[in-house]
Amino acid sequence: MTIPRVTIKDVAARAGVSKGAVSLAFNRKPGLSEATRDRIFRAARELGWAPSLTARTLAGSRVDVVGLAICRPARQIGLEPFYMEFVSGVESVLTEHSCSLLLRLVRSLEEEVGLQESWWRGRQIGGSLLVDFRVDDPRVAAVERLGMPVVAVGHPSLTGGLTSVWTEDATAVTEAVRYLAALGHRRIARVGGAAALGHTSMRTAAFDEAARSLELAGAWQVATDYSGEAGARATRSLLTTAPPDRPTAIVYDNDIMAVAGLSVAAEMGLSVPDDVSLLAWDDSQLCRITHPPLSAMSHDVHGFGADAARTLFGLITGEGPGSHPVPTPVLTPRGSTAPPRM
Repeated sequence: MTIPRVTIKDVAARAGVSKGAVSLAFNRKPGLSEATRDRIFRAARELGWAPSLTARTLAGSRVDVVGLAICRPARQIGLEPFYMEFVSGVESVLTEHSCSLLLRLVRSLEEEVGLQESWWRGRQIGGSLLVDFRVDDPRVAAVERLGMPVVAVGHPSLTGGLTSVWTEDATAVTEAVRYLAALGHRRIARVGGAAALGHTSMRTAAFDEAARSLELAGAWQVATDYSGEAGARATRSLLTTAPPDRPTAIVYDNDIMAVAGLSVAAEMGLSVPDDVSLLAWDDSQLCRITHPPLSAMSHDVHGFGADAARTLFGLITGEGPGSHPVPTPVLTPRGSTAPPRM
C-alpha cells in the first residue's frame, strides 16, 4: 500500500485557506494576517509538510534535488575511489539538469529508511538513488509505500520491483578466475567485501562455482570491510601458509585492498607476479601507478553513476529505459599477473 504524500493542497485544506495563501505564508510575502499565517504553519507541522528547500516549484513540476544515502564509514568513503567516481558520474548528469545532489552518510539501513521518508515527505528531493543492497533489503518495501521515484543500483534479484541498473558481477568473477587458471594457477584466493552486501554474496557463489568447474587444487575466500587494513590482514593470513599449500593468485573485491596486498607481498619478501599474482576489482588510477601495475577487472564507474542518474530522470519523466544492466567489468591484464613458478 502506497503512503500518500502530503501536498500543499492538504495543508491548505487543514488550515481552511487557498493554496496561494500557503505559498504566501511560506515565502514570507505580504497579504495575510498573522493569525492566518500562524494557522497555516500549525497545519503544516501537524501534517509533517514543509516546502522545498530549493527553487523547486510547489507543484513539483521540476526536480532540483536528488538524494543519495550511503551506509559506510565516512573515512572509508573518502579513501575508496569507487564512490568518488560514481558520484562524479551522477553529478555530470545532474549538472545537465541544473540539479543538485543531497548526499548523506548513514549508520544503518533503518536510519536510511527514516531519512528517505523525511526527504520525500519534506519535499526536499524529487527522487533518490539506492545503493549497496542486502538480501531482503528493507528499503524496497519502504520506498514502494512512499511512492517515491527511485533507481536501485543493484541486481534485480536484490531490488524487488524497483527500477534497477546493475553489473553482472558473477560473470566478471568467473572471467577473473578462468583467466588466472589459464595462466596455470591452481590455488586461487579471493579477498571479498562485506559479507552482508548482496553483490558480495553473488561474487562468492560465482567464485565457488568457477573453482568447482575448473577443479582447482585450492580455493580460499575471506570476507572483509573493503578497507586497506582489512585487505592487508587477509593477504597476510593467506600468504603465511608455506608453499606448495598457499595460493599463487589472489583476486580482490576492490582496488584499495589490492594495493594493500601488494605492499604485504613486498613486506613478506614475495615477488609479484613471480611468487603470487594479484588481480584487483574496480580499476582506478591506483592500479596504474603501483609497481608492478595491477591487473584489474576494469569497470567504467563514472559511466555507471551517470547511467543511474539518467535512469532516475527518465523514471520521473516517464521517458526512461527502465531496468537494465550496464557493461560488465572486463579484464585488463598488467604486470601483477603471470604464470606461477613451477
